Amino acid sequence: MLVEDKIIAIYCFIDDVLKSMNHKEDKRRKVSESEILTTAVVAGKYFYGHQHRAILYMKSSGLIPSMLDKSRFNRRLHKVAALLHELFSVITHYIQYIRCDMQYIIDSFPVALCDNIRIQNSKIAKGNSWRGYTASMRRYFYGIKVQLIVNNKGIPVQFHFITGKTADGKHVEDILKHLQPEATV
Repeated sequence: MLVEDKIIAIYCFIDDVLKSMNHKEDKRRKVSESEILTTAVVAGKYFYGHQHRAILYMKSSGLIPSMLDKSRFNRRLHKVAALLHELFSVITHYIQYIRCDMQYIIDSFPVALCDNIRIQNSKIAKGNSWRGYTASMRRYFYGIKVQLIVNNKGIPVQFHFITGKTADGKHVEDILKHLQPEATV
């Protein structure tokens, strides 16, 4: 399967899920929110998260000929960030419903907000609760931890953000509650 075919399949899937969620958007826009989200997914899957390269690819390949410039794309992506989170929740719910997995893997990784030398100048977060330590990397960081649960095939099922200082074990039970199958009457 060609890369363009995969991208078209990603777009169709995202667009169908947004329609099933009764998502409404402004008809006057030249680039739909489905196209914005597809470009973000393409950036993560094929360009190692480099959004500008994904924007250029989507425009040059003719998949989205009226693609926005980098600045406008980032503003639109930030506006639909909550929609991306909701989209992820809907997709993972369907995956859990279809697969009924009983084996899950949980892991966490740090996302640094700034280098240690710039902690005093950080405007995004303030306080010692953001300063954490990753034993596997033997490194201190200033930021958040992402706790990710995947099934035995490596498909993400659930994620959670915690402050850097928080120990991983404190929130695992809360995350695992979401994986319990719902009782049917």
